[in-house]
Formats: sequence, C-alpha cells, structure tokens
Amino acid sequence: MEGVIQRVTAEVTEPSGSDATDDDLVCLATQGNRAAFEALLRRHYDLMHRVAWRMTGSRTDAQDICQDVCCALVERIASFRGDAKFTTWLIGIVRNACHDHHRRHSTLARLKRHLALLARMAALPDGRDLFRRSWLASELAQLSPLLRETVVLVVGEGMTHAEAATALGVSESTISGRMHEVRRRASLAKDISDEF
Repeated sequence: MEGVIQRVTAEVTEPSGSDATDDDLVCLATQGNRAAFEALLRRHYDLMHRVAWRMTGSRTDAQDICQDVCCALVERIASFRGDAKFTTWLIGIVRNACHDHHRRHSTLARLKRHLALLARMAALPDGRDLFRRSWLASELAQLSPLLRETVVLVVGEGMTHAEAATALGVSESTISGRMHEVRRRASLAKDISDEF
C-alpha cells in the first residue's frame, strides 16, 4: 500500500527543485510525473513560442502552434531518446508543427481562391465582390470541422466524392450529404445577400 501512495504522490509533487536537468525532468515525465512535464513546458515555452513566431511571423499563429505542440508532447515525450539535447529535439517538433500549420493555411487559402472563382462565375460582377469574398471567408470559417474538411478535399483538392470518402473513412453518400449541406447553406446566404 505504501508503494502506491508514494507513486501517486510522485505524480503530483514538484520534481527536486529547479536544479533538475531536462533529462531528469524527461525521465520523470515519461514515468507519468505531471509536475515534471509541466516544469519542462514552463522552462521551454518561451523558446517554443519564439521559434514559432519567427517561423510564422504571427504571434497568434505562434500561440496556436505552441498549444498544439504542448498537447502533442503528452504522447511524444516518451519518444525522446536523448541522442540530442532536449531543446534540439523540441525545436524540431516546433519546426514540423510550423510546416504543418503553413500547409493547412496554404490549403485553406487555395480553397478560398477556388471558391471565390466559383462564386464569381455564378453571377456577374455587380459591385458586391468584396462582400462575396468576405462572406466566403467567414462562411468557410463557420462550417463545422466535418463540413470544412469535406469542402477542403472535394473543392480545394479536387477529389471525387469517392476519393474524399476513402480519405475521411466515411461512405460516399456521407460526402454527398455534406456537400449538399454546404451548397444549401451557400444558397441560403446568397438569397439573404441578394435582399440587401
């Protein structure tokens, strides 16, 4: 019984002072010591944020990336082998997260351009182009993640409904239903905007 109490206590108590090395904290964190994990994050958060900010040029994006990295570290900390310094390994993770973030935003920007072209082909320019572009950006942002990922694959990446269904692990009819919902929402918003 005493061993169980010691193990539980070790999970919530601070590791031995601020003189603990990164390797000590990693060792404790991989054994489930939450305080050691938190101490690592506190110790290196500024480094992660600084690297992400410099790579993206955006404070907001850097904060998002750091949040993603902190969440990913919960599972990835056990993969640290000590071949390099912990900070070197951590910067590699931040760098990859920045690249992933850039790819996601590039895909979204490409999707917005494609949808903007489609919106312009559907109606003659009548002075409302700026409104339509801003509407498109806001509508895409308001879609649920399931609808957004479907639109990204079908419209942005040009996948067929069958290909998107395979990529998302759902049926082709689910993809068709989602795209129908997106078109319905777009039609409703167009009807509303035509009244103004």
